[in-house]
Amino acid sequence: MTTVLPLSATSPQQHALPEQDIALMKAAKELEASFLAEMLKSAGLGETPEAFGGGAGEDQFASFLRLEQARAMVKAGGIGLAENLFEAMKERNDAAV
Repeated sequence: MTTVLPLSATSPQQHALPEQDIALMKAAKELEASFLAEMLKSAGLGETPEAFGGGAGEDQFASFLRLEQARAMVKAGGIGLAENLFEAMKERNDAAV
């Protein structure tokens, strides 16, 4: 069964992907976002400033901010990791079927 998504929800390559491929791409994009969030953390994004910081609350919610920023990066095109992950997961999935 093929599902067609609205253009706003897909990249040009995803106009008519099977539902299983859509799920794989979603998982690949989330993995890329997690990777980018860790890279943003390593780069120091979201660290609490020494003076006039938000305290413990800011520390607790900084990871959510980084993850949402990483998801926005992926939505804007990312670094290409999601496409590679998708292809690898698709090959493995097709071999298992």
